[in-house]
Amino acid sequence: MRRLMKSIGAFAVFAMMAGGITAVAAHHSASMFDFSKSQTLKGKVVEMRWVNPHVTITINGSANPDEAPAEWLIETTSPGNLVRAGGWRRDALKPGDEVEVKFHPERDAGKKSGLLQEVKVVSTGEVFTANIRDQEKPGLE
Repeated sequence: MRRLMKSIGAFAVFAMMAGGITAVAAHHSASMFDFSKSQTLKGKVVEMRWVNPHVTITINGSANPDEAPAEWLIETTSPGNLVRAGGWRRDALKPGDEVEVKFHPERDAGKKSGLLQEVKVVSTGEVFTANIRDQEKPGLE
């Protein structure tokens, strides 16, 4: 009986680990973004959420001078990838910072969101990119 209980316990641990690995491996697609288009958004940072799996930046601004400012949600990559892209840190963008954001918009034109290409802090001229491939040097494989 004792052996049976140990076997059941080992199987339960294995099943939980296997289920957890499957959940971690899941990831959503970036197909909702239109990579054939780029837009520029000018506005002020409301919040930057420095969390996994994706850092997000909320900006109150407009991508068209004829439009009233609205809240936009700009998605980026993970905090680790942003640090590797160069210059990023948890406090790189602060609420109230005026920024110019280049991004790929969502395919659904009604949504105020997109995928970050680069962001420029107007007061300092500091530019942050989100693509770690842009930072790679040849021959590092």
